[in-house]
Amino acid sequence: MSEADAAPNPWRGEAAFAVAGRRVVLRPTFAALVAAEEELGPLFALVERAGAGQLRLAEIAALFWHCLADRGDIDRKALGEALIAQGLAAATAPLRTLLSQILQGRG
Repeated sequence: MSEADAAPNPWRGEAAFAVAGRRVVLRPTFAALVAAEEELGPLFALVERAGAGQLRLAEIAALFWHCLADRGDIDRKALGEALIAQGLAAATAPLRTLLSQILQGRG
């Protein structure tokens, strides 16, 4: 089983999302969050926008992209298509997990 097919570890703040017919792990490591922040701006502002219902699809896709534990053969376009195919409702749970990790860290 590849890392992309592994179950997410909630103690590490990980979440799962389906892309290209398989479950991938979203892992909010320091490096992943720094890369996301470089693209999206301050993460606290991202969390505030999410709380106000102002988070854009492109921002969700970027955060998920940077947090992919193992991209394998997945490209950013496939991730975006998965977001559209599943809808924002399916992205809500993993997004909430990542945003909680950003705010609270590991307890």
